[in-house]
Amino acid sequence: MNEYKRILVVARMIQTCKKAIQYGVSLAQKYEAELYVIHSIHNPFGLKGWGLGTRALAVEYEKSILDTKRKLANLVEAERTRGLSIKELVREGEPTEEILKTIKEEKIDLLVLLAHEEGHLEHLLFGRSNEELVRKMPCSLMLVKKEPGASVEGEEDELS
Repeated sequence: MNEYKRILVVARMIQTCKKAIQYGVSLAQKYEAELYVIHSIHNPFGLKGWGLGTRALAVEYEKSILDTKRKLANLVEAERTRGLSIKELVREGEPTEEILKTIKEEKIDLLVLLAHEEGHLEHLLFGRSNEELVRKMPCSLMLVKKEPGASVEGEEDELS
């Protein structure tokens, strides 16, 4: 097995990404690696920059970005209090492109993400990013399987 020095965990929704983050934390501790957690905010409706004449939509989009940053910070705070350094990354753009760009910029050795069946809503919001990431992956990849019917205690809303 490789020695991983930089690990990136993909966080899409709080209730489903906790397990992937736990794996990332465990691996970061084992290999004394740097841990990054990324969430890409994709605007499938192209509200930003289109001048749709409705300020309310732009305000809601900006609020969703701030809310995502807050939820992601809360999610990793428990690990920080245990002494693990975690770098949170919230990126705006097409998820696969943002993840691949981050892997290159941060010289990531291992990508950790949840293996799941993407539903129609996820296809709209995230595209077929798992499929595309597997095909374009420039580093090692760990898919974390979510057990069928497993729920996470204290579930919260989606990140975005």
